[in-house]
Amino acid sequence: MAALRAAKQALRKEIKQRVAALSNEEKQRQSLVVSQKLFKHPKYVSCKRIAVFLNMNDEVRTEEIIKDIFKRGKTCFIPRYKSSSSHMDMLELSSLQDIETLPLTSWNIRQPAEGDNSREDALFGGGLDLIVVPGLGFDQSGKRLGRGKGFYDTYLERCIRHPKGKPYTIALAYKEQLCLEIPVGDNDILIDEVLHEDDE
Repeated sequence: MAALRAAKQALRKEIKQRVAALSNEEKQRQSLVVSQKLFKHPKYVSCKRIAVFLNMNDEVRTEEIIKDIFKRGKTCFIPRYKSSSSHMDMLELSSLQDIETLPLTSWNIRQPAEGDNSREDALFGGGLDLIVVPGLGFDQSGKRLGRGKGFYDTYLERCIRHPKGKPYTIALAYKEQLCLEIPVGDNDILIDEVLHEDDE
């Protein structure tokens, strides 16, 4: 276990440095390429209930995706993390403007407030068809390197127990986040697909 943790930590550091070297323009450019790939994806086109993350500065930008979800009349859910544990819920976002009303967390990302119970919780409703997953690093076989809190692995385990079953999972990545192989443990759940810009 210690060796796995150390390997993950070293890789996190390396990927963070690679992404930090990208200009904002390059992040925006790759984000749009990846978003366009998602918009054409059959799972995205057919899904009704989709969970998407509000990006941190070192993650693929998701604003265009959220705009598109509302444009197509899909139901959008976003994460609410409990910072003291690895628990996360996906709560409904009612509009693009709704994001502006959300409080900022210590990680500088917006999420519904702790006591905000007015939003539909995806798992108490009709489950999810698709989850767009963030992460620090990915390999081609769907292994994912998160930030070490286990939010998504824990959440996907809950989804698997939901009557609807596990939603399809698509990760969004900058090319700089791709690795030959990500070290994983028994609790790490594989992602179905990783979208990134292809080298033409």
